[in-house]
Amino acid sequence: MRAAEPVLDRLGARIAGTWASVTLADGQGLILRRRAGEPQLAKRLEAHHVATGFSVAERHVGTNGVGVALVERRPCRVLGHEHFAERLHVNACLSIPIKHPLSGRIVGVLDYSCSHDKMNPAIASLMRKAALAVERRLLEESAERERALLQAYLQAKQRARLPGTLLWTSLDDLRLPPDGRVDASDRSLMQEMAALLVASGNKAAIEVPLSHGRRAVLLARPVSDPFEGVVVEAFLPGGSSQFGTAVAASPAQGVGIPPQSSTFVPGPGPGLAADVSRAGPATGDLARTAGVAESSDTDEADELIQHFPLAVGEAGVGRFAVAARRRLELLWEASLSIGTTLDVTRTAHELAEIAVPAFADLVTVDLYDALLQGEEPVAASARTRRIAVRGIKEGCPFYAEGEQVGFAPTTPQARCLASGWPALEPDLKAAGDWSAQDPARAQKILAFGLHSLIAVPVAARGAVLGVASFYRSTTPTSFEDDDLVLAQELVTRAAVCIDNARRYTRERTTAVTLQRSLLPQTFTEQAALETASRYLPAGGQAGVGGDWYDVIPLSGARVALVVGDVVGHGLQASVTMGRLRTAVRTLADIDLPPDELLTHLDDIVIRLSAEAASGSDSGAAPDIGATCLYAVYDPVSRRCTFARAGHPLPAVITPDGSADVLDIPAGPPLGLGGLPFEAVDVELPEGSMLALYTDGLIETRGRDTDEKLDTLCHVLAEPSPSLNALCDTVLNALLPAQPNDDIALLLARTHALGAHQVATWGVPSDPSIVNQMRQNASDQLTAWGLQDALFTTELVVSELVTNAIRYGQPPIQLRLIHDRSLICEVSDGSSTAPHLRRARVFDEGGRGLLLVAQLTQRWGTRHGPHGKTIWAEQELPTG
Repeated sequence: MRAAEPVLDRLGARIAGTWASVTLADGQGLILRRRAGEPQLAKRLEAHHVATGFSVAERHVGTNGVGVALVERRPCRVLGHEHFAERLHVNACLSIPIKHPLSGRIVGVLDYSCSHDKMNPAIASLMRKAALAVERRLLEESAERERALLQAYLQAKQRARLPGTLLWTSLDDLRLPPDGRVDASDRSLMQEMAALLVASGNKAAIEVPLSHGRRAVLLARPVSDPFEGVVVEAFLPGGSSQFGTAVAASPAQGVGIPPQSSTFVPGPGPGLAADVSRAGPATGDLARTAGVAESSDTDEADELIQHFPLAVGEAGVGRFAVAARRRLELLWEASLSIGTTLDVTRTAHELAEIAVPAFADLVTVDLYDALLQGEEPVAASARTRRIAVRGIKEGCPFYAEGEQVGFAPTTPQARCLASGWPALEPDLKAAGDWSAQDPARAQKILAFGLHSLIAVPVAARGAVLGVASFYRSTTPTSFEDDDLVLAQELVTRAAVCIDNARRYTRERTTAVTLQRSLLPQTFTEQAALETASRYLPAGGQAGVGGDWYDVIPLSGARVALVVGDVVGHGLQASVTMGRLRTAVRTLADIDLPPDELLTHLDDIVIRLSAEAASGSDSGAAPDIGATCLYAVYDPVSRRCTFARAGHPLPAVITPDGSADVLDIPAGPPLGLGGLPFEAVDVELPEGSMLALYTDGLIETRGRDTDEKLDTLCHVLAEPSPSLNALCDTVLNALLPAQPNDDIALLLARTHALGAHQVATWGVPSDPSIVNQMRQNASDQLTAWGLQDALFTTELVVSELVTNAIRYGQPPIQLRLIHDRSLICEVSDGSSTAPHLRRARVFDEGGRGLLLVAQLTQRWGTRHGPHGKTIWAEQELPTG
């Protein structure tokens, strides 16, 4: 009241002559003072029970400005019909809470009321300034009490004519070093210990070790006149002696405290005694612990002992200071401990771990389900999921981690999610709203000992992500307003980290989805090979990269195997990988040999790098690079042709179980240009297994690459029920928990086409032989039971053989392959390739290849070292 009275008087003068009023209520909603601009308004307010001594707490009179400000603990407006009382519907209220500057508690509310059509926006600024003025006066009163305590203590010392040199006699001099003899680190330690002694409120003495082997003694003495308080004095060696040397008198004796009574008495509050013990042991014989010798020479004591008041204050104020320091320490620890990973669940657990037991006895964190998939937060009505539960003891009847939780609208958590403001319930037994969620469970929670709650929305960047709830059980004190501020600080730090983790999850999910969509989803079943594959993105923050694999069917029942790796990680690497995979498929479709295909692919990478550099705003776009291994397997000859561009060597496991790494010439990585690639043919027994992979499988920090290659070969040689199972076994054996690079693995088991599936004839360079070739093909199809394909096959053989004889060069060969389809191939020694053209009406030729293209599934030309092969593939008749 004393602090607020002058402020109320000034506000009353400001509203004089207006139909407005200013009301001061205490922290319980009881009206203490009221100022009205008009006398008639004062009478009207009294008639409406808005007068000194009446309670306007929300639980008593419903929604009103003062009651809402006390419940929500923040400035608020209540306009017109928002008032519960009908008689107040014509009013508009602006209420500002007043917080004690030391304790942080809400000790009162300033309320401005007027007709709702007369509310001036400038009033909000005026009322905030008034509330701040009251808070400043509260702080000044506390300082005046401290000055009175110090003055009374100094006067008592002067009357007692105590020995020693008293250096400071003013409250403004406190916490300053005497004659510069105490450095900053020593002064900080002494002030910290002095604050603990003031907070204890008891007579106490402690020894404080200073730098360079020096020591100081701090004495706390209670003072009862004119107020209850504590004064802390520091005793240091002075005069001509140096710190750490013996002096003539005991400081304890100097202030008249018997040694046996100078023991430290721990004050209230957890951890106080532990904090004091850092400064040195409490002792009853200060002369011995401080290394001070006794003497009866008082004059010598005056010269050699310096003592000065270090701190003065009321015990309650000291406790506030200690609590504030601990809050700062907790926030510092939280800044180091929360957000160590980009994982939503782990960050929520870190918030719970830092708060228990330093701040709360039990913590729960509930987040919207969408956050776990990296999606944007949803509406407040959606159900949340319990992500973290942590307490000082087990068995609390809360929802378990992983369960969905739907909060009833009246619960503090639901209010937080809807409004974005925190909620404080100091006494759960007295608060009925929170139990509406589950009354039976609420009774179990109360029986478990939980008595106080703070609910804080997990909000970041304008969006509410969930809610964190803090409970106290074994800690006897209830949560207060300062605790609410600390909880907000902790949750705000965690919320930003959770949102960062959510955004990272979203970006990673997008990149992984893009990467997987660019990889083959399924492989076309091939007679030549049985295949299985795996792709794993990198763990941690590396994310997806540019690794890929592919299985491409080629002409003549052959199959191409591809594994590649684009340098870098992220969306750009994935996009580049997709472009290169498309380019490889295009080049493979024209049946280029492996070495020539890599040469063309190298040119493409060089062009992509040039395009990236020209399109970069800064001109500093990174060069695009890649490695690639390309292999073509022919099931007829059982030969596999390999070529590689800076890629790891493939492994082969023969049917007898022996495993080895193939020695393939190393070509340069793609993107360098100007260097050739070399192809190698390897004959593989039927049933051999090939393993193609990227470097992420064998290159791991802390392990030798050769050692991992040996492990790979050993694992591949072990029996396995299927290639898919073997892929999992390989990854489990070789991968760390968090791989730092993405991984592509492709396993292929070879099969061979038997002699009964292939028929070959040499073709003389004579047009008359065409009829014989048709007959040979007809007989072979009859032997294979493919009579339904006779007409089309005879036409294709006739056309291709005739073209080879007429336009090609010897040697000419006809080959039929009976696989999952029927393949007809005609080879000759010429390198010229035919092409489709549309024949005019009167042209005698030019229609043969058109008929072949129309009657077969696909056809094409492939070039070899000794000529070309024209092939046509047709589907086999069903049944």
